[in-house]
Amino acid sequence: MPTKRKTLTGAFGQPVGNDLNTLTAGPRGPALMQDVHLLEKLAHFDRERIPERVVHAKGAGAYGFFEVTADVTRYTKAAFLSKVGKKTDVFVRFSTVGGEKGSADAERDPRGFAIKFYTEEGNYDMTGNNTPVFFIRDPLKFPDFIHTQKRDPATNLKSPTMAWDFWSLTPESMHQVTILFSDRGTPATYRHMNGYSSHTFKWYNAEGDYFWVQYHFKTDQGIKNLTGPEAAEMCGKDPDHATRDLHKAIEAGDFPSWTLEMQILSPEQARDFKWDIFDITKVWPHGAVPPIKVGRLVLDRNPENYFAEVEQAAFNPSSLVPGIGVSPDKMLQGRLFSYHDTHLHRLGPNYHLIPVNQPRHAPENSYQRDGAMRVDDNGGGGPNYWPNSFHGPEPDNVSIEPDIPLEGEGARRPYTFDNDDFVQPGNLYRHVMSEQDRTSLVNNILGSMKDVPKPIQLRQCALFHLADVDYGARVAQGLGLDLDEVRKLSAMSQEERVAATPVK
Repeated sequence: MPTKRKTLTGAFGQPVGNDLNTLTAGPRGPALMQDVHLLEKLAHFDRERIPERVVHAKGAGAYGFFEVTADVTRYTKAAFLSKVGKKTDVFVRFSTVGGEKGSADAERDPRGFAIKFYTEEGNYDMTGNNTPVFFIRDPLKFPDFIHTQKRDPATNLKSPTMAWDFWSLTPESMHQVTILFSDRGTPATYRHMNGYSSHTFKWYNAEGDYFWVQYHFKTDQGIKNLTGPEAAEMCGKDPDHATRDLHKAIEAGDFPSWTLEMQILSPEQARDFKWDIFDITKVWPHGAVPPIKVGRLVLDRNPENYFAEVEQAAFNPSSLVPGIGVSPDKMLQGRLFSYHDTHLHRLGPNYHLIPVNQPRHAPENSYQRDGAMRVDDNGGGGPNYWPNSFHGPEPDNVSIEPDIPLEGEGARRPYTFDNDDFVQPGNLYRHVMSEQDRTSLVNNILGSMKDVPKPIQLRQCALFHLADVDYGARVAQGLGLDLDEVRKLSAMSQEERVAATPVK
């Protein structure tokens, strides 16, 4: 008889009723501030590593500019996007996601692609990745997912078993897993990869009309990836190859650039769209929403001091400017809290005063005071409260976003919008990948899964089978699994599948 599991609790012993679904207003969000379990879980997770970043620890950065190349004023009133030819200073940081600060640049891992725009209305931060999707769509799962990418608490070794156990229990990860284990999971350099917002954001114009948008920064250098064997060789030969490449290219005057393409949907178009536009595990097919070119990103200056400018750079998706807002995407809602919270822990309450993080063209005028490392005049003798009668800064109602409709009862609900996590990765496998791409994908998966317990292998191969029969069969055959058993598991519900594959 299996041992009865203990009841999951919060930090102070209260039982937790649901640890997979964030408390939201209605089935599609947004998240509610009263979800104290989510806040406790994220706040603790943000403080688990001292002092390096919990995620995106290894990175490289550079300065440059963003130039508008198309008129987008019908979509947004953001000042830095207000006219063709306008240029805005930027700082960009590239990174690996799961590895420690000393890890190799060629590890199989998503790549961070974060941009800080120094606009005249304050800093605007976009915290993107080199993939258009992500592994999970609910922030309550995020600390657990990242734990599987770190080290086993018993052995202190990286553990494919932890990773594949989590993915096999989380079918929504299938799309990102397929991308990660293709050769796109090991970009040749930071210059030869795209950057995506992944999340859906809101743009709104001066008339109060709003639109749902996604950002795609397409590399002008062309996509280049490393094969699995090439990446393994590079990890040993030059663990810092991408960091070195970026610095040397800029130093030589070979300035890397990206073309910004936007996908844009009106609220009416979004209402009838086939896919959930707030689900970060899905893409908006280009045939349904053709991207439009709107700008150009160029990096032309290296930092002078890595620690001061790259290590202390802090990107925060809640750092927005008028004309740009957030969506009910649950993962984005969690990040609005978590990024700022982790910066407060890692860099202190006044991290916005570090030069690389300071707004350059819109000085801070707030009532925040004191705290460790307050190095400006701390507001001088002015009032530190609002409202006041002493001419302190006042709110400007032109910065208020247009309303969006929300409805629903506050509850923890499983995802039910379309409930198909396999169509898009299957289409990627069948219609986008070449035969060589598919062979590399399968070989990369086999190399990672070969020592994973058989029940987890079976469970995961059933998910591959649901995405594409050939996909599942090739991985199963490579692992020496019974194809009939894989097919049988694929016909079950996820709950039945998990019950049928216990790990001893």
